Amino acid sequence: MTALAHETLEAVMPKVATPPSNLDEVLWQAWKAMELPEGYHAEIVEGFIEVSPTGRYSHGRIANRLRRALDEFLDAGEFAALQDINVIHKRKVWIPDVLVALEDADEHVTEDGLGIQASAVLLIAEVVSPGKDSIERDRERKRRAYARAGIPVYVIIDDHDGHGTVSLLTGPVPDEARYASEVRMPYGTGVTVPEGPAKGFVIGEDVTGPLRGGKG
Repeated sequence: MTALAHETLEAVMPKVATPPSNLDEVLWQAWKAMELPEGYHAEIVEGFIEVSPTGRYSHGRIANRLRRALDEFLDAGEFAALQDINVIHKRKVWIPDVLVALEDADEHVTEDGLGIQASAVLLIAEVVSPGKDSIERDRERKRRAYARAGIPVYVIIDDHDGHGTVSLLTGPVPDEARYASEVRMPYGTGVTVPEGPAKGFVIGEDVTGPLRGGKG
């Protein structure tokens, strides 16, 4: 957690001991009360509010390439690739780099209008940011969280794994917080989405760039 997150939480969290059973609600209310400076966003991941800065240029470039390519692939259908939307599941909140959901998803928006229900999301993709905590968040904490929420397809685009890898996880097992299947390939090798509205979409060099330090 950043110093900014700590200071912000101190301002909004109650100054009393909180029973574990009420933690989700306390975090939810604290998250809703947060006022962050421009360039930061907050998520609730595995019992913590995590504040992160807007991604670096290389991070945003890959995320936008992926969104544009997915949108083109999904064109003329009822699904779309989206960004900058809160995904909400049982008082947990995530802001994925890219997600696939119904383009007209009004019936799946939460009652308070703060985001879309996780049950309406068919694919989530995260582009891993530098730094130990950011890397662990996307590779481990969000992996477990998305599996618990039953997100059917989770894509991790990881500049910081060797010379760059794409991991594609499917078959969520919510009760065990894991995915039953994982395909992990180096940059420059196409990885094909096997199911859902993006079935057949290939995440390749046009999205990730070539293998870092590789030939090509």
